[in-house]
Amino acid sequence: MLYSQNLPWRHTLRHIHTSSSRVLRSSFHNSARSALRIPQPQAHHYVKSQTISSVSPILRTFATSVPRRREDTDKKASEEAEDGKSVESKKEVEEEVLDKAESVDAKSKSPDTIHSEKSSDGRGSSAGGGDSGNNDSSGNSSGGGGGGRKKKTTTNQALQKPTVPDVYPQVMAIPIAKRPLFPGFYKAITIRNPEVMAAIDAAMKMGQPYIGAFLLRDENADIDVIEKMSDVHEVGTFCQITSAFTVQGDEPSMTAVLYPHRRIKMSSLLAPNRDEGKEVATAEVAPEENKPVAAEPTEPAPEQDEKKGDVVASFEENSADAKAQSKDSKQVQQYEPASFLKNFKVSLVNVDNLLEESYDKKNPTIRALISEIVNVFKEIANMNHIFRDQISAFSMSANAGNVGENPAKLADFAAAVSSGEPNELQEALESLNMEDRLHKALLVLKKEHMNSQLQTKISKDVESKIQKRQREYFLMEQMRGIRRELGLESDGKDKLIENFKTKASKLTMPDAVRKVFDEEINKLAHIEPAASEFNVTRNYLDWLTQIPWGQRSVENFDIKHAVKVLDEDHHGLQDVKDRILEFIAVGKLRGTVEGKILFMVGPPGVGKTSIGKSIAKALNRQYYRFSVGGMSDVAEIKGHRRTYVGALPGRMIQALKKSQTENPLILIDEVDKLSRGYQGDPAAALLEMLDPEQNNSFLDHYLDVPVDLSKVLFVCTANMTDTVPRPLLDRMETIELSGYVADEKMAIAEKYLAPAAKELSGLKDVDVILEKDAIQELINKYCRESGVRNLKKQIEKVYRKAALKIIRDLGEEALPEEEALTTEGKAAKKESDKDDSDATATSDNIENETTEKPRVALKVPDHVKLRITKENLKDYVGPPVFTTDRLYETTPPGVALGLAWTNMGGAALYVESILENALSYSSKPGFERTGNLKQVMKESTQIAYSFSKGHLAREFPENRFFEHARIHLHCPEGAVQKDGPSAGITMATSLLSLALDQPLNPTISMTGELTVTGKVLRIGGLREKTVAARRAGAKTIIFPKDNLSDWLELPENIKEGMEGKPVEWYSDVFETVFPNIDHDAANSVWKKKLSKPPKSERDDNDDKD
Repeated sequence: MLYSQNLPWRHTLRHIHTSSSRVLRSSFHNSARSALRIPQPQAHHYVKSQTISSVSPILRTFATSVPRRREDTDKKASEEAEDGKSVESKKEVEEEVLDKAESVDAKSKSPDTIHSEKSSDGRGSSAGGGDSGNNDSSGNSSGGGGGGRKKKTTTNQALQKPTVPDVYPQVMAIPIAKRPLFPGFYKAITIRNPEVMAAIDAAMKMGQPYIGAFLLRDENADIDVIEKMSDVHEVGTFCQITSAFTVQGDEPSMTAVLYPHRRIKMSSLLAPNRDEGKEVATAEVAPEENKPVAAEPTEPAPEQDEKKGDVVASFEENSADAKAQSKDSKQVQQYEPASFLKNFKVSLVNVDNLLEESYDKKNPTIRALISEIVNVFKEIANMNHIFRDQISAFSMSANAGNVGENPAKLADFAAAVSSGEPNELQEALESLNMEDRLHKALLVLKKEHMNSQLQTKISKDVESKIQKRQREYFLMEQMRGIRRELGLESDGKDKLIENFKTKASKLTMPDAVRKVFDEEINKLAHIEPAASEFNVTRNYLDWLTQIPWGQRSVENFDIKHAVKVLDEDHHGLQDVKDRILEFIAVGKLRGTVEGKILFMVGPPGVGKTSIGKSIAKALNRQYYRFSVGGMSDVAEIKGHRRTYVGALPGRMIQALKKSQTENPLILIDEVDKLSRGYQGDPAAALLEMLDPEQNNSFLDHYLDVPVDLSKVLFVCTANMTDTVPRPLLDRMETIELSGYVADEKMAIAEKYLAPAAKELSGLKDVDVILEKDAIQELINKYCRESGVRNLKKQIEKVYRKAALKIIRDLGEEALPEEEALTTEGKAAKKESDKDDSDATATSDNIENETTEKPRVALKVPDHVKLRITKENLKDYVGPPVFTTDRLYETTPPGVALGLAWTNMGGAALYVESILENALSYSSKPGFERTGNLKQVMKESTQIAYSFSKGHLAREFPENRFFEHARIHLHCPEGAVQKDGPSAGITMATSLLSLALDQPLNPTISMTGELTVTGKVLRIGGLREKTVAARRAGAKTIIFPKDNLSDWLELPENIKEGMEGKPVEWYSDVFETVFPNIDHDAANSVWKKKLSKPPKSERDDNDDKD
């Protein structure tokens, strides 16, 4: 690479050959020897100049130093002496120049370094043309008139090694991004600007491969020319292009390798957008006229002195005329080294060399900085092998030598290899004070050291984790191998099969199940673990061995224990408790019991679901609950086929697996809310599971073996039976749970709801009392539903309001937040306060912001006391929802109090009848009904209307009300749909009350289905209706005689204060609601209005019509 480029002297010699005649005419008489200094790319250091003794007197010469100008004085004298030589001598010189060029060209192709030849005194030959004492040009000229040629002596005509010019005032500037270049360290750059690429090619061909590299101020900029001086830092480096090659692609580019030589400073810029006619700026060198010329020293001048001379790389042509030369010596000599670049749109800059400030090598600060940089280099080399290689190359460099002798080179090396910030590196480049430069280099090197330490730490952490895992894996494999050799462990599949067989040996599998198990085990043994069927078979055997075949829990048949447990958890529900006690009694006598299916139906909030857990606790059975509300897939009950991916058994098999007994209590919730979809009808699938005659061999689709469910106690719940399929309802033992009356609600609130709500609100040990009259007010004015769920919510609300009132009254000072936080909680809160991220986003530091127990409960002072009474209850729950016990305090004629059943329990249902127009002899009858009545209830209104007309005609024949009255019957609360036949007697009573113009007793309520003949039929929900009648303030309830058994079974607390009137015919109802009716008055109540008017009045009415 050192000699591979086109050298400038070759181009010069070839130029001489082509235009020799012109050159000979102008300058041959000045036959002084010219010196040519050739630039050479340096690997890492500067090389001493070697001399090429040129024999051509017509070559252009570089400006020389002071010692060389002394030689020029002698040369000029010798040149003047040769002015009279012949033309033949000129031709001989020209031919000799060509011969020399061919010889030098042959030498330049050798990759080896050309060492300079030295004279006998050890001094290299002069760059100006050799020693004046050895100048023998006249003696070597051709003699006489012969045409022969005589070659000159070449003792001092050795080749000089090409060097870089010390002064180069104008260069092409190229901006550099990211980091500056430091002298002595190569850098490859990429050029994309076609003009800059062409200019570099031209410079290489011209033998002037020099540029100025300046760091861009904008790190993200990517340009190849400088438009403004402010775009770059003014201090850069003078670089030599050692090689350049073009890269072909979508966008052609050039890669150039730069070798920086020295620091330079930009003084002015010729931007690429300059005018075409504008010439390139030139540098001027003034001659030293009045300085005397000293004799040439006997010893060679030191290299440092030579570099301090005014050496420039310009071509200056000596005048052939000595007279002209003497005249021009007083003028300023101009040279244009970059003139060939004026046709390219590139950035040209005028630059000045920057010299380092003088310093004392023995300065202790400089020595300390050098020592510290060397120590940091050693530490980095131990951590980073890349740095180790770079440091090794630097230490072996001839220029490096003793680092203490060349601190500038050490500082540049430290900055060049460090990956610091661009501004920090630029500051190190601009620093000319040696101590300051070492400081800045040490700063960036220290940062590189810290980065290397961090990289080393991360690398060690990763390696330690990997090594730990590899070590664990290696030891585990060794342990497995040892255990396998000792027979303590077999391979994975054998171990799996052995585990399955061990599990199966502990179970009492039926013969059919045992046979299937053996077949699947045999299949698993012959399947490769990589096969897909292996996992299917393994999962199947896993489920098959987790079913508790033959495993039953020990049941507790102690009746006293059962009564205690049931009474502790629930108040009332005597029907359910009695049924459970019967179940226990049978088991106590038989020693075992078969599974039963209990179906509890009742309004929400009466304790249907919670009673199931209490039953399991009383019987000492495992408890499992699942809801079938909204279920529409048969596979949820019967399981999936094993052919499907991700197949699972049904809920029943999952319940057995979880409970691990054959006789758990399984509660199936919301049976009345089953759906039906395209996957099948789950209600039909429940038939097999809940049928006592079939569930001893329940077949799940996944297991495909019979499973005995006859020992399971099923408890099903629903709000109503209307939506439950009849076949399914027939297989279950139905127990109806009616709503709670006020007394039962009071007992439940005092015993269960209030203590639980008080503890839940953090007031367990605080003197806060909810008075009994306040609870009664809640029941009567806020919570009239059948269940106690809403009552529970209201009581919890009362205690929450009480907790807030206590904190507000005491103030935050009495209950400081800091005392509530634990030590871990305080640390977590501190970390959480630092996090300002959005609440919807999970914090990156969430592990430190959370803890297992962040706070503890605060104790309320003992002096705090709070009483919640009937008077201040509205401060906690607001105004009452219900203001009166019944809709009518005094009922008008045509209004009767009926009773209805809903899925929320019983409700009072008023029936209202009115006349739409005034009665008259000519009025027409009519009947209209409203109140969101469904089909069955519409038929009941028509039956009641027909029966009322017949009953009135039979009992009061003179009362012709229905023959002329247009009646409107309405049931209030029109937003609620109403249906059912049990309001028949209520509607008939309402119509008869209107016909007889007799108001009814507002404390009498009634329910019963009515036929057209007056027969009163059986109804359902008598308990709920009785509760509703009592809640509405009724004292008497009329019900069908067929429901007398239901009335007798009602608890005394429900019947307390109520009088039951069983009726079989409507005549019994009429006697109860109209006990003292006056028949004569009833016959004549509408007689006057319905009497026939005189003929004249009838004619007048006809005329009006």
